[in-house]
Amino acid sequence: MFYKVSECGYRQVLPGISIKTLVYGEKTLFSEFKMEADSILPQHSHLHEQTGYLVSGKVRLTIGPETFDACPGDSWCIPGNTDHSAEILEASLAIEVFSPVREDYLPEKEVNDE
Repeated sequence: MFYKVSECGYRQVLPGISIKTLVYGEKTLFSEFKMEADSILPQHSHLHEQTGYLVSGKVRLTIGPETFDACPGDSWCIPGNTDHSAEILEASLAIEVFSPVREDYLPEKEVNDE
């Protein structure tokens, strides 16, 4: 699978937070998150391991009992089934990999084709 850069394909998952799945395979899914300042990703967990990299902006991440202020160039890995949340302090762009593939993040036409 190959992805050619485009401004299309984002979908809002929460107020101020949009995702675009770039590519995915059998075991991983690679996505891009655009997040507006003052947005909140409430505490949640899922079975997927989540590895991320902050491209731009500033985000306060809480992973389990620890809180981190992430700046461009910082990265993280959240084990599956671990509570986590985020406060978006500045308009931000992050890329993240999920394993196994998050079915709910597959492009709609792929989900509907099954």
